[in-house]
Amino acid sequence: MTGRIIGFIIWQAVGLFFVGNGLWCFKAKKPSGFWANARTAPIEDVRAYNKAMGSLWCVYGIVLMILGVPFLLENGLWIMLSCVGVMVETIGVMAVYTLVIEKKYRKE
Repeated sequence: MTGRIIGFIIWQAVGLFFVGNGLWCFKAKKPSGFWANARTAPIEDVRAYNKAMGSLWCVYGIVLMILGVPFLLENGLWIMLSCVGVMVETIGVMAVYTLVIEKKYRKE
């Protein structure tokens, strides 16, 4: 049981990291990047773009923390729900960024 609690605490810490990243995006003066080691495309409205990115990361972190709840349950099959849920959530975040946010705020 202690292993599950430690896993839950680590999972929640990672979720809080993403929420913190989202809050940092709200205050950023430069466009915040999405892809690692890649330059951000030229952005028209940096403030609105950063607000959208902050919202995206905060929602991602909160959903991630909710997906960590099965670590507290006794049945190990629920943990698979967490793993699959994170994969689906991450693909969804990439799709939202690429198809909605970047398309809306990129300079033409």
